[in-house]
Amino acid sequence: MPDTAIFGSFSVHQLKIRKIGNSLGVTLPREAVAQLRSTEGDMLYLTETPLGFLLTPYDPAFAEAMTAFEEGAKEYRNALHELAP
Repeated sequence: MPDTAIFGSFSVHQLKIRKIGNSLGVTLPREAVAQLRSTEGDMLYLTETPLGFLLTPYDPAFAEAMTAFEEGAKEYRNALHELAP
């Protein structure tokens, strides 16, 4: 199988698990890193979904917290306005 395969509007990259020190890791193709808008040292999040795993630069817990904040900010808009300097 080639390293990358195109299926309709998405691509599949074949990754090989390698030993890195006492850990295991994979090397991401440059195209994948570019699409993730990431660079060396950035954090990525591997999330298990019903369809498999999702690799993303966005922290799902942070996104959930921001949604909760936005809902609270709407409800307590006047109080937040009073607290602002």
